[in-house]
Amino acid sequence: MEKRFRVGIVGLSAERGWATTAHIPALRALSDVFELAGVANTSLASAQAAGAAFGIPRAFENVAELVASPDIDVVVVTVKVPYHREVVAAALEAGKSVYCEWPLGNGIDEATELAELAKKKGVLAVAGTQAIASPEVEFVRKLVTDGYVGDVLSSTYIGAGFSWGEAIPRGDAYAMDSKNGATLLSVIGGHAIAAVQRVLGPLQEVDAVLSRRRQTVSIAETGESVPMNTPDHVMINSVLASGVPLSLQLRGGLPRGTRLLWEINGTEGDLRITAIVEQAPVVNISPLRVEAGRKGQDGYHELEVPQSYYFGLDDEVTGRNVAGIYRLMANDLRFGTHTAPNFDDALALHKVLDAIEQSDETGRRVRVG
Repeated sequence: MEKRFRVGIVGLSAERGWATTAHIPALRALSDVFELAGVANTSLASAQAAGAAFGIPRAFENVAELVASPDIDVVVVTVKVPYHREVVAAALEAGKSVYCEWPLGNGIDEATELAELAKKKGVLAVAGTQAIASPEVEFVRKLVTDGYVGDVLSSTYIGAGFSWGEAIPRGDAYAMDSKNGATLLSVIGGHAIAAVQRVLGPLQEVDAVLSRRRQTVSIAETGESVPMNTPDHVMINSVLASGVPLSLQLRGGLPRGTRLLWEINGTEGDLRITAIVEQAPVVNISPLRVEAGRKGQDGYHELEVPQSYYFGLDDEVTGRNVAGIYRLMANDLRFGTHTAPNFDDALALHKVLDAIEQSDETGRRVRVG
């Protein structure tokens, strides 16, 4: 039996949260590769509760103790974005491999620092841009690469976010302030752009408008009103390195109309990608419906994604693409390859977001990087 990699999770709740709904099912599905070995939270009591809830054998008193442990090979960072830098840096300094949720840092400066530290330490550092592991995104990438639509003429992407709407879960309140680094642009936009770049190549120039239309939002559990101190609407016109024009629009909340629509138009046909799960209309989570229309045909017809693109966890909506990233990470750990998105890839994505913010601030088109 091949070696299993012992995982320590930072930021695992016993009751709810992304680590609970996505990372635990993903790691359990890959139990032949990864072993849940430890957990650390803001308190020992919280870590012990999480450990008991998920059968994790060791609860650490703090992050420093977890990253120093010889019984931990991989540190998984699922804390809120403002704490990514502190936890990730500690793990890297300890020589551990890292899986950090996206966004990598609170802004480009932190992302740059962490990417440089990972390179200096020579360890595998993976960023959770799990849209690139979506079976349907990979299928679309193959279609485009193989010339199914001919030469790509243009692409349009319309998306929505769970939060940044009229009412939000209490745990998302911190994301209503841009200073915390978890914004509609960085979270929903970051995953969307990662998918677009995976299929169509890198964005080269951007012209953007970020708008704050709602002044307040309410906490769903209590009705309490909190200020909206971050854009809740994003419009981007971009030119890709290939010359393909891209129009991307994001709306906060869950609008009644279109929640996810990604179109790729080509000389020989068009592709249309939509979310199957309407309550999770984001490319990094929802299974996707892929439709096509070829030259000389009317309308669209749905394409069946071959089973070879899937890797299990089909019923675990939040965990399936996270498991895809873990599978890539396992291969990289074993064979020294670069298949999972690493911190350099994350930094490149942060540079796109930085260019978008610069464009909005200056009112000018900005070249990425």
